[in-house]
Amino acid sequence: MSGAKSQALHERAQRYFPGGVNSPVRAFKAVGGAPPFVERAEGAYIIDADGRRLIDYFGSWGPMILGHAFPPVVEAIARAARSSASFGASTAAEADLAERVIACFPAIEKIRFVSSGTEATMSAIRLARAATGRNIVIKFEGCYHGHADGLLVKAGSGVATFGIPGSAGVPEEIAHLTLALPFNNLGAVEAAFAAHPGEIAAVILEPVVGNAGCIPPANGYLAGLRALTSHQGALMIVDEVMTGFRVALGGACELYGLDPDLVTLGKIVGGGLPVGVFGGKREIMDLLAPLGPVYQAGTLSGNPLAMAAGIATVGYLQQHAAEVYKRLESTSKAVAEGVAAEAVRAGLPLTLNRVGAMWTWFFTSGPVTNYDDAAKSNTTAFGRFHRSMMDAGVWLPPSQFEAAFLSTAHGDAEVEATVKAARGALQAVSTG
Repeated sequence: MSGAKSQALHERAQRYFPGGVNSPVRAFKAVGGAPPFVERAEGAYIIDADGRRLIDYFGSWGPMILGHAFPPVVEAIARAARSSASFGASTAAEADLAERVIACFPAIEKIRFVSSGTEATMSAIRLARAATGRNIVIKFEGCYHGHADGLLVKAGSGVATFGIPGSAGVPEEIAHLTLALPFNNLGAVEAAFAAHPGEIAAVILEPVVGNAGCIPPANGYLAGLRALTSHQGALMIVDEVMTGFRVALGGACELYGLDPDLVTLGKIVGGGLPVGVFGGKREIMDLLAPLGPVYQAGTLSGNPLAMAAGIATVGYLQQHAAEVYKRLESTSKAVAEGVAAEAVRAGLPLTLNRVGAMWTWFFTSGPVTNYDDAAKSNTTAFGRFHRSMMDAGVWLPPSQFEAAFLSTAHGDAEVEATVKAARGALQAVSTG
């Protein structure tokens, strides 16, 4: 799967990093083989240390919606860097990007920039607890909201990839404040509120699950959650770190007509640089210091390079929204359905879930509506498929439980090459 140079680099990395990586899923343990080491990327392609040019369908896990090394973003970062990479002080660029984000997300009246999605969700939950005076948080099985202690209960993503139910090092006293419920089951949420009257501070969810594979919400589910949280005096936190600006310019909030109390964003907002956002209703956000009693801080929050990249990315999406989202929809539909059709021809059970430019091919028959359904997938078959696709020049997310993404740089040539590669890979899996 990986060439000699990548293998040598991986062996070297293992001397310095646990498993040779700085984020677990990069180790390829779920799919087998040594991971390629990246040298550079351009448009829809990643070039590894051995010079292989691979079609990229994970896009740095979402942010590369305009393709790698998109010239306006590169130029914006270069201009900002010439003035210094960090100040630890306020800049006009922070408000410039905030204005663009708020214009796309009407539910957000005030925001704060942080450096990661984990920081964003952790801070949003702290705010929710302060605003309600309650401690318990509801999350959903298979949803990943970063690696803060209280959110690693049945957290999907890398946790699901490695078959870990939670995480060592998380005190039971913290874990018991998180209720993990099945996604798409409104009755389970109603029962939790009934069992914990006046104790639940917030419900946090990925509106489209991306970290157990792509799982869309059932009709009426999100509206039901909004009505229930409002009735119970709990906050609704919509984690759009993955869906924000990807499934629509205004994310899942726009797509599904949501008006949550708090929203978290990341990925695309930084144009590929480290950034996170949490924002929402003014009266809640004004609980943050220096106005209120909730403390949150970060030296690199609002980093000028990330702000520059975000302004260039979000600004382009705003200016070209009709063209961008039409292209993303048509290309995603073509590649996702094209590969699914090849699975039918190969006689393999496969379920396709897709929302806009994010999707998953689950190696299982029948619908996938929650984490338990996703967990029935044949991960061994997915691993063989992944390795065959890599050998054919297509880099998919290295886990059955991660959504795939593409960019505006992907086009007909990439779709055709991917479907052709899948034809051979799926045949190999079926004869396995």
